[in-house]
Order: sequence, then structure tokens, then C-alpha cells
Amino acid sequence: MTQSILFVCTGNVFRSMAAEYALRAQLGQQSSYRVESAGTEAKPKTIHPVISNRLIQKGTDPSAHVPQALTKAVIDRNDLIIAMGLGHREFIQKQFGLNVPLFNEVSVGEDTPILDLHEALPDWERDIEEARAYVESVIDHIWESVPALIARLPHFPGRQRPRRPWHRFNL
Repeated sequence: MTQSILFVCTGNVFRSMAAEYALRAQLGQQSSYRVESAGTEAKPKTIHPVISNRLIQKGTDPSAHVPQALTKAVIDRNDLIIAMGLGHREFIQKQFGLNVPLFNEVSVGEDTPILDLHEALPDWERDIEEARAYVESVIDHIWESVPALIARLPHFPGRQRPRRPWHRFNL
């Protein structure tokens, strides 16, 4: 059974962070799962108020979140790595040699990405209300998909870690 789960997106301030907080909240404090998130291009950055407010409305407070960069150490300490988008899955495969599922694949059985704001609405700055609605709909989708993700976790056992070589020592 998977004991540690990592969600990956670009900046670690929207999709992967929302998935981390949604899963933690819905698993509860007694869960044996360790959940975290990271970004392929994470930098110190504050969470946009639209994102933090929506998560607070859902019952979780992301104010203490610090974006985390995706590194080999982060990869190595997690059993199941879940990419939020196609570019993240490709990055993980190229940089770390791992084939990982997408969030929608694990949660709803669909090999489809969760698009970032600029991917879904390239001219998002022209209509801030449409951008806000999109961001909120993504958080809602992630939140609403987590129960199915929890139910499907046993079907995604995580990556197989390489076995350590057995050495015989002659005394």
C-alpha cells in the first residue's frame, strides 16, 4: 500500500498544492499517508488570494505553504508520484526516468491533464472574472475528485524502487 504521495505541477502554488491540501483534509489527521507537493519550477512565491480563499472555503488553510522544488530527494522519499499535467509527467520521465500517472488518471480513470490558467485561457488577463472562475473550477474539480482518488489508491501501488544489491562479505 502506498504510504507517501507527491503531487507535481509547475510552481507548486496552484494545482499540486490544491491536491495536497485536498487529500490531506479528506484523509484526516489519523491517516497513515504522508502527502506533499512540489513544482518543476517552484520559487518562493505567495499563493494568489483566489487560490487561498477557495481552499479556505473548502475548509483547509494553505497560508503556511512554502513552494517546494522537485528534486531527486523529493522524488526518492515518495512512493506514488502524481503529475497534474502532461508537461509535468514528461519532465519527471526525462529528469528522473519514471513513468507517473496524471491526477485525473488516478482519480477518475482518464488520461487527461489539469490545465494551468495560462494553458486553458491564454488571454486570461483580458477577463479576470473568467480567470477567477476557471481557477475556482480547477480547485473544485480537484477537491471533488479526491474521494475517488482515495478509493483508487490501492490500484496505483507506486513506483518500484530499485532493490539494493546484496553483498557477501568474506570474513
